Amino acid sequence: MSPLATDPAAAQRRSALTLALLAFAQLIVSIDYNIVYVALPDIGHGLGFSAQTLQWVVSAYAVAFGGFLLFGGRASDLFGRRRMFVLGLSLYAVSSLAGGLATDPGLLIGARAVQGLGGAFLFPATLALVVTGFAEGRERNRALSVWAAAGASGMVVGSLLGGVLTQAFGWSAVFYVNVPLAAGAALCALRLIPADGPRQTGRRFDLPGALTGTLGATLVVFTLVQGPSSGWASPLVLTSAVVGLALVAGFLVIESRSADPLMPLRLFRNRNLSTGVGVTFLFMATFGTLLYFLTVYFQTVHGYNALGTGIAFLIPMVCGFAGSMAGGRLATRFGVRATLITSFVLGAAGTAAMALAMSPSGSYAALLPGLIVLSLCQGVIFTTMFAAASTGVDPYDQGIASGIVSTGQQVGSAVGLAILVAISNSGTKGLAGEALRTATNHGLRTAVLVAVAGMGLLVLVGLAFERAPQQAAAAPVEESAADRVAEPVSS
Repeated sequence: MSPLATDPAAAQRRSALTLALLAFAQLIVSIDYNIVYVALPDIGHGLGFSAQTLQWVVSAYAVAFGGFLLFGGRASDLFGRRRMFVLGLSLYAVSSLAGGLATDPGLLIGARAVQGLGGAFLFPATLALVVTGFAEGRERNRALSVWAAAGASGMVVGSLLGGVLTQAFGWSAVFYVNVPLAAGAALCALRLIPADGPRQTGRRFDLPGALTGTLGATLVVFTLVQGPSSGWASPLVLTSAVVGLALVAGFLVIESRSADPLMPLRLFRNRNLSTGVGVTFLFMATFGTLLYFLTVYFQTVHGYNALGTGIAFLIPMVCGFAGSMAGGRLATRFGVRATLITSFVLGAAGTAAMALAMSPSGSYAALLPGLIVLSLCQGVIFTTMFAAASTGVDPYDQGIASGIVSTGQQVGSAVGLAILVAISNSGTKGLAGEALRTATNHGLRTAVLVAVAGMGLLVLVGLAFERAPQQAAAAPVEESAADRVAEPVSS
């Protein structure tokens, strides 16, 4: 018998270390998504990107990430979550090294696409390992709080770290920093995460579904990313939209007839999962776009440099971390549904207050009250929306369920940015100097207020979550006797 089986303290330490590793992996994913934003001007100048092609430093990652999430999610269920976790981290390490060494735009865009592919394997595997490794209810809520706190922090740490590294060492440092982080996490995974068992006999990989689903999702995300710059009526965008939607339709037909589908459509009979897809979509289309608009506000309207922009995000980073850590306790105490709805409402109010404080002559202090409320609520939401979406899903399907929810998240980000960026830029064409600065501020504030309206729709969708999802009966090992007898209050 393993010593861990007879030593609860050792098992508890291993569980804590495993959760720390999974949270660290989520931090890597989140940092990598945002770290290049403040380095973009230096990247463009250093490698000779044009104004039209520079966006693909960000978009190549988003397209590959969003397009391959279903594939990555199902692969983690069929081939093993530890294997896909290590594969995703390995892809991050290799592509980050290639990105730092890139000498022309094509090489860097290719490296970013491989980073996105790594994220598509890593994110659903990480989320599935968190969900299956901790009992549904209080224990899982607390584990998701730690995992989500790392993700919420990474969104802002990426901006701060990107500013510091770019200013001190140049743009290539934002890629090199990932190499030791991802490689070290992959090595730790081999020691901390239990080895994957043998594949179940009789199971097969749905190749037709994988091809149509992955290509269809990739082309749809490509359309949403490229549409604003190329024009929605351009031949490239129209072709990718038509082919992408046709492939998605074919994918759904294949999945409805497959004996072992890539994405079992029966999963959508789970109300929490189907509602979770809508919530993650709308969350990223509204709350998830605000980092971009704040970055433009700080740099374009108020002239912050890369380091100054990173420092400006320190307070929201701390608040987002605090909100994520509190999210699990709030969900256990008041119920996931009630916690989410309250956070949507308060977050929308904070966002509106922040938007009204955005001004060419406004101060950072004037922005803070709304920004603090918004960041706290974002942290709570990021924890609880994944807890809600995973409730009632069979452990065998947690990988693909994570991929489904994450796909909604990525597509929501692309749709939200496409719409809101078009709104924010609508009145700036042909302007320069102070007139451009004033028009940019007006456009940004308008876009953020439109996001607030979208948060109202988020409240309505969130009401579809089950009112009192079943909680796990067993309390975690480390809880006190008082914790073990305390019953959570349903929403």
